[in-house]
Amino acid sequence: MDITATMVKALRERTGAGMMDCKRALQEASGDIEAAIDAMRKSGVAKAAKKAGRIAAEGVIVAAMAEDKSRALLFEVNCETDFVARDEHFLAFSQALATTALTGAPADLEAVRALPMEGAGCSVEEARLRLVAKLGENISPRRFAILESAGGGALGLYLDGKRIGALVSLS
Repeated sequence: MDITATMVKALRERTGAGMMDCKRALQEASGDIEAAIDAMRKSGVAKAAKKAGRIAAEGVIVAAMAEDKSRALLFEVNCETDFVARDEHFLAFSQALATTALTGAPADLEAVRALPMEGAGCSVEEARLRLVAKLGENISPRRFAILESAGGGALGLYLDGKRIGALVSLS
């Protein structure tokens, strides 16, 4: 079956993968877009596993605060290069991760990975694996801190750029 540019474009829009990856997946799936998506998902998990050992020393600090300002969170999310640290997909993932963690109130990073990712329809870990496959770099949620206001006191958060953050509780 001939793979048309329209088919490749449709698959790219649905997956966000590169043009040649989409074309290759469509060829392997004989033009079936759903089968191509499944194949890309499986290969993305394999690619992510290969990248997991690579050092992720760049990244961002993101913050989230509850609407009633009773709880706030800072989350450090790392990647391999400063280029990816500025990528809109990485930044959107990081912010969604912070919001998800604030809402879910997990005890540790393993609990964060199991939470359903806000707006993604999958777990945090599955969303991370998809992003690793899309961006081609190891992405690692590194650490987080949740602070609750003490006895109705005020909470404040400060981000200095994307690499330094602070939470303060006043009573």
